This record gives sequence, C-alpha cells and structure tokens, in this order.
Amino acid sequence: MISEMSATTKMKVDIWSDIMCPFCYIGKRKLEGALKQFDHNADVEIEWHSFQLDPAMKPQPGKSLYQYLAERKGQSLDWSVKVHQQMTQSARAEGLEYNFDKAVIANSFDAHRLIHMAKKAGLGDAAKERILRAYFTEGKNVGDRPTLIALGVEIGLNPDEVFTMLETNEYDDAVNADIEMSQELGINGVPFFVLDNKYAISGAQPTEHFLAGLQQAWAEHAKNNRSAISYEEGAVCTPDGDC
Repeated sequence: MISEMSATTKMKVDIWSDIMCPFCYIGKRKLEGALKQFDHNADVEIEWHSFQLDPAMKPQPGKSLYQYLAERKGQSLDWSVKVHQQMTQSARAEGLEYNFDKAVIANSFDAHRLIHMAKKAGLGDAAKERILRAYFTEGKNVGDRPTLIALGVEIGLNPDEVFTMLETNEYDDAVNADIEMSQELGINGVPFFVLDNKYAISGAQPTEHFLAGLQQAWAEHAKNNRSAISYEEGAVCTPDGDC
C-alpha cells in the first residue's frame, strides 16, 4: 500500500496513468488547474506511478491509431475517428493539442522506466509531461529508445545513463511494483489519483472536484486523521480499450 506520512510532511498525491491514455493528459491539466487555486499547493508532493492499458501492445508500422482502436473494439473506422475527434475537443478545452493522425502505436513500458529514472533525479513530473506531449502532440514513437534518450536529455538526464538504463532491466521492478500496487488498490481505469493515502479520484474530473478533494484531504492531513479511501469517479481509459 501507499506508505503513510505524518501531518508534518507534505501532502502526497499519487497518480496512476499510462502514456497513451488521452484522459490521463487531460486529468493532469485539470489537477494542475486545481493546484493553482489551492492555498497549500507548495505543501503538495506529486508522484507518478506506472499503469499499462495494453501491456502486450507491439509496434504496428503503417497502422493508424484509428484503425487500432476500431479493430480492438470491433467497431468501424468512422466510429474510431469520431471518438478521437471528441477526445481532441476535450483536450483543446484544457489547452492541449492532440494530433491522433500522427500518433505512433508502441508499448509504453520503456517510457515508464524512463519516468522512474527521472523521479530519482527529482524530474518525474517533467518526464511525464514531456513524454505525454511527445506522444499526443508531436507524434513521436515513445517506444523507440533513441527517442526516449533524446527526451530524457531534454529534461536534464545524462544520455549515457539513459542509454544504459534502456539497455538493461533497470527500473523494470519499479514499473511492475506500481502495476501490482494498482491491482491491490482495485484500479481498473486511469487516471487514478490518491490524495494523502485516503481520498481517491478516478478519472479526469472537473477542476473544481479536484480542488474540493485537495481541500478535504488537506483538512484531514492537518489533523493527521487517517480514514478509509473514498472514491469519486469520472472519465477514464480502461485496459479493454474504452476511453
């Protein structure tokens, strides 16, 4: 389980998400919007955790994301295009640019390993943001190791160290531990936010819901009042391809 903290430490927000989850990028922006309005935002610590919507995903050169989702869901190509257009509009409302026409189908495991490496250097959020933008906006192949090395360098990591990490099994255990923890918590869709180890928000909720959650968790954090996790549900992506 997520480790407990005393009221004298920063309030922790643990987030499970995948690189290729469109709601995860939107949810990130909504949380950031809430934090801007939160009086105690300097006392909040964010930690990103790995989750894979499709652990078995393999590169599929020449296949569009529209085709991939249509085949996975047994739907028409037109249906898939419309779904992605709606998602693009939702992202635009949060100031995000989604270019699904350029999206490259790839496995996200190595990208999650890079985020764990960045976390160790205090760059976890920078890595998460950069990889999300690379995938959704720039159409980069985030399963390609040279691409990941370049992204790591952009946020301040050593290229030789990133190369060595990617060529070994370093941080495999960390990614798998996050996924195992998500199963223990019963997480079946992402993004999934746990505030101060007690208040859970599932999905890309409206900013005001995140703000209310932060305020409630902070009030209990200040009293060091540990209670059972309660849930608020919203839009998520699930391993069966629903978004």
